[in-house]
Amino acid sequence: MQIYLPIAEVSVNAFLLLGLGGIVGILSGMFGVGGGFLMTPLLFFIGIPPAVAVATEANQIVASSFSGVLAHLKRKTVDLKMGTVLLIGGLVGAALGVLLFNFLKALGQVELLVKLSYVVFLGVVGGLMFIESVNAIRRSRNAGAATVPRRRQRNWVHSLPFKMRFRASGLYISVIPPLLIGLSVGVLAAIMGVGGGFIMVPAMIYLLGMPTKVVVGTSLFQIIFVTAFTTMLHATTNYTVDMALAVLLLIGGVIGAQIGTRIGVHMKAEQLRVLLAMMVLVVCAKLALELLLQPAELYSLGAAGGH
Repeated sequence: MQIYLPIAEVSVNAFLLLGLGGIVGILSGMFGVGGGFLMTPLLFFIGIPPAVAVATEANQIVASSFSGVLAHLKRKTVDLKMGTVLLIGGLVGAALGVLLFNFLKALGQVELLVKLSYVVFLGVVGGLMFIESVNAIRRSRNAGAATVPRRRQRNWVHSLPFKMRFRASGLYISVIPPLLIGLSVGVLAAIMGVGGGFIMVPAMIYLLGMPTKVVVGTSLFQIIFVTAFTTMLHATTNYTVDMALAVLLLIGGVIGAQIGTRIGVHMKAEQLRVLLAMMVLVVCAKLALELLLQPAELYSLGAAGGH
């Protein structure tokens, strides 16, 4: 069933979009990531222009993350205080990111920036997460996992000023690192159309030392507001939000998030992180190949130059 997307100006299969939304929703529920780091490249692959994919995907993340947060709130695995600090940084970052996006769009460089950002961030984050997760699994098998929190306590984060108590996470740390994490995630949300969970989740676990069980819900809580704000900015400044595309992705995403949350409960945190890292690396490799081997685009540029 083909439908025409007015803003993207392409025809796509409606069931394909529902399926993509569902898959990304499942990932959102399992890993606490908005899923945009996978969905936005998938939209590139099916022919959606990058500027539209970024702005519209931010919209879909709001829905799937909201669905996931409701499930986590029921389990009391959301640190609302930490989420609010991350959110303040995130809103500032999103505003800066949209300004940069608009500037590059005016220069005609936004497509290259978005794809290169994906290759770099997915490669770095996926690689680091994979190595750390494999080491964590090895440590837990050797029954030496008890030493990990002790090492985390000697983190430079704990020597910074402006400390605040986060009871749900059992932390007493400076608000500076969460603000900076939120800020960087906000910029990424605006430029890459991602919730930023694939960066925020590892940062919350390894930098802030938050317990894994509250990280997922807290990450989704922050993602909802930052991506909603980003979508609003893109819609009012760029006019690149395709509502027909967003609605189909949204329906699939909401259903998928509920399924993903149930699956996530039955898996160990280390196993979840290895799976997520592997997915990140696969998408990174596919995008890198597309940037390196893309004769179709070269021909169209040549044709454009001939007119």
